Amino acid sequence: MAHIVAQPCFGCRYTDCVVVCPVECFYEGEQMLYIHPEECIDCEACVPECPVEAIFHEDNLPEEWAEFKQRNAEMAPKCPRITEKKEPLCGS
Repeated sequence: MAHIVAQPCFGCRYTDCVVVCPVECFYEGEQMLYIHPEECIDCEACVPECPVEAIFHEDNLPEEWAEFKQRNAEMAPKCPRITEKKEPLCGS
């Protein structure tokens, strides 16, 4: 099982979640972050850190964002790993 970054991250890309990840399974896309499903250890450390509540356990992913499970799996291997906090895209 893994956690999924969903729609609320798109265009914001807050990185508060990446600094608490013990296995560094976050990857930085142009518009949002992704979690590599094979690297996530399901510790949930990232969930409360996300200011836009964009991270869900795959079993609790809202149906309207179901495609993000596949999107995280496809995009994470194509993007650079991110381990440090950066300014979000939305400027907050």
